[in-house]
Amino acid sequence: MIIEGLTTKRKRGFLTLFLALLMTATAFRCMAQTQIALLKYNGGGDWYANPTSLSNLIAFCNADAGMRLAADYAIVEAGSSDLFNYPFVHMTGHGNVTFSQQEAQNLRQYLAGGGFLHIDDNYGMKDFIVPQMKKVFPELEFVELPFDHPLYHQKYDFPDGLPKIHEHDNLPPRGYGLIYEGRLVCFFSWECDLGDGWEDADVHNDSPATRQKALRMGQNLLQYVFSGGE
Repeated sequence: MIIEGLTTKRKRGFLTLFLALLMTATAFRCMAQTQIALLKYNGGGDWYANPTSLSNLIAFCNADAGMRLAADYAIVEAGSSDLFNYPFVHMTGHGNVTFSQQEAQNLRQYLAGGGFLHIDDNYGMKDFIVPQMKKVFPELEFVELPFDHPLYHQKYDFPDGLPKIHEHDNLPPRGYGLIYEGRLVCFFSWECDLGDGWEDADVHNDSPATRQKALRMGQNLLQYVFSGGE
């Protein structure tokens, strides 16, 4: 800001205008809607699976919890600088996942800097995503979150952890996390399939009760992230 050479009166006027514009810009940002994103990745896996899931989750969160989420979610690539525009990124699929070194480094910077990644195994993803996340955080291991973790106890209480949405291998659902410097930066839902439960009702013919559990758990996840992990 260059104000040298101005009289005291003009300086005061200039600073008053600057502060007014700053306050207006801040207020505008506060009114702006938050957009979440879907991660597009390489390797051949169907990153685009569950095309209606995020839209339905957004609508549920806005109606049920008064969140101000943009109705349209974004699609962002793992190596893109646009990744840093989204506080919450969802990832899903069935098959192979590969991150280049540049993509892994980008993801690390995003997550270490305050971003959050939810990986939802749509079935068969675990064997691929675990070693790829090792590229992102070589020093970390996925740890199973205890059932008393705050993520399971936001607006809705899930005393037994993740709800079981789809059977898959008939194993109990498990929620794993990567914890970086004391903060949960990545949540991996396995043998659960939350995203399928968020889809339109006629896609998988899940019962209303099953879909409600999935949506409520999804809302808990977003609330946890937006509250700063509390």
